[in-house]
Amino acid sequence: MSYEEIENLLNLHGEIFILEEGFWVKFEAYRVPMTREIPHGIRYALTLHDADNRRVLGFDNAHKFKSTQRYGSKKESYDHMHKGVETFAYTFESPSKLLEDFWQSVECYLEERGCK
Repeated sequence: MSYEEIENLLNLHGEIFILEEGFWVKFEAYRVPMTREIPHGIRYALTLHDADNRRVLGFDNAHKFKSTQRYGSKKESYDHMHKGVETFAYTFESPSKLLEDFWQSVECYLEERGCK
């Protein structure tokens, strides 16, 4: 992870982007002490909201998440993705990959709803 990647993500903290048909995106990202749970030292929440201000998609590490894999051990982690009421494990690789994955998910979500 490069310093520039981290700073690019941290500089988005507090930004809100208005999208088509009332959807909007909010970024939260700030430094926290590196721990076993948050080894990269970045607390983040990247969220897509609908016109009724409901979070419909989000990538975050604000709370512990236990994977619901059918087979194998259930992995406990902080990084995860919300889609509606479902929660999925997310593997944090880097700040730039997080942003890429988030925007790609936003595009897919909007396309599924005929917004693009």
